[in-house]
Amino acid sequence: MSAATTTKNFSVTLRVWRQAGTKQAGRFVEYAAKDLDPNMSFLEMLDVVNDELTLKGDEPIAFAHDCREGICGTCSCTINGKPHGPGKGIATCQLYMRSFREGDLITVEPFRAEAFPVVKDLVTDRSAFDKIQQAGGFITARAGSAPEANAAPVPKPDADLAMDAATCIGCGACVAACKNASAMLFVAAKVSHLGLLPQGQAERDRRVLAMAHTMDELGFGNCTNQYECSAACPKLISHDFIARMNRDYLTASVRSVFKVESASSGGGAG
Repeated sequence: MSAATTTKNFSVTLRVWRQAGTKQAGRFVEYAAKDLDPNMSFLEMLDVVNDELTLKGDEPIAFAHDCREGICGTCSCTINGKPHGPGKGIATCQLYMRSFREGDLITVEPFRAEAFPVVKDLVTDRSAFDKIQQAGGFITARAGSAPEANAAPVPKPDADLAMDAATCIGCGACVAACKNASAMLFVAAKVSHLGLLPQGQAERDRRVLAMAHTMDELGFGNCTNQYECSAACPKLISHDFIARMNRDYLTASVRSVFKVESASSGGGAG
């Protein structure tokens, strides 16, 4: 049993990746984390350790966080070899110290991927996801004011799937879990979210082509369908969305070729 079996305070040893900057070499450094409340979150534990380091005049451990509610996706740490650590369907900020036992050695490092360079310690630059989103994860049609709810009926299965895809918080756990550092689950979620809704149909082909091409240009690896991505996802997004995106990509590619051939042969003339 890996979880703490007591409500009493306990101590662990942290083996933390320390790296001053993107171009500097990094190394693991061990720290004692003592008298921990099992009900504190992993990030609260890091706060306690940093307070002690600061009081001693040492450089605190840099880590990213914001909402601490599993919504923002910034608390991206690999803990004991697993993105976001032990547990299922949670981000690092939702991991509690009761998941560990007295005397455990806990290894903490940043997400490892070429497209996610380390900024400092546990902080990585995940702006590559922003560039993919900017390539097509939006609609340009003017939506105006909120329409009447039933003006554009959406079949419930499609609405449910779109909502499942929309839960992606862009944390990058899928990339960190994949041996190829593939971003397919992230891109598939963003493509499928809009591709399942009426508002997203006008740019459906352009969207999937642009986002997939941008993903490749940014250095993410290929998907080999081993599903580590969905297993590590804090929102439990299904790898089935990858198959959906692959179908959309194939369809869009064929259509784009047909349009080019049709235009070159004069088929588009009135």
